[in-house]
Amino acid sequence: MKLKVCGMKYNITEVAELQPDYLGFIFYEKSPRNFEDTIPELPKDIKKVGVFVDEKIEVIVAKIDTYKLDAIQLHGHESPEICRLLKSTKKEIIKVFSIKDEFDFSVLSNYKDVCDYFLFDTKGKLPGGNGYTFNWDVLKDYPFTKPYFLSGGIGLNEIEKIKTFKESPASKYCYALDVNSKFEIEPGLKDIELLENFKSQLFT
Repeated sequence: MKLKVCGMKYNITEVAELQPDYLGFIFYEKSPRNFEDTIPELPKDIKKVGVFVDEKIEVIVAKIDTYKLDAIQLHGHESPEICRLLKSTKKEIIKVFSIKDEFDFSVLSNYKDVCDYFLFDTKGKLPGGNGYTFNWDVLKDYPFTKPYFLSGGIGLNEIEKIKTFKESPASKYCYALDVNSKFEIEPGLKDIELLENFKSQLFT
């Protein structure tokens, strides 16, 4: 599995030294992790993900150009048509869907050909960063082969749960783990020691 650290804002270079596969930058003004700074030079093998919530296509395209983004994560109510249009940017498209205790996977049907990955997050008050996990057993019924990111409240306390999940059929198409709020000192400031601990236990 790959590792994505999302909600980057402050200690970007230090997190990059841990060599995650993806770093996520949130471009959403209502988020305490909204990114408006300059991204420092990163290793070429770390992909930069821009996270957007119901944003205009022209704004997304401008951010891709400004920040040299490698992937676009759509965290709102974006339609399959929006995803299709954004695929013309030749960037990876990650479409987010929120889950709690159940999920109708049929809603994914119109998206599977217009995005590269799904991301399953916890349904909560906010578009993301709610800090708790959803019921991963729901993913046993995942009917597609499209790879997905697993997100939502993942922290050190979930390590054994993740190990068990990795051994289960439900994890077959789990491409990456996405972490954020459980590894923060404050919004956007990551706890390097916690991240290092997490990575060493699961990504060795």
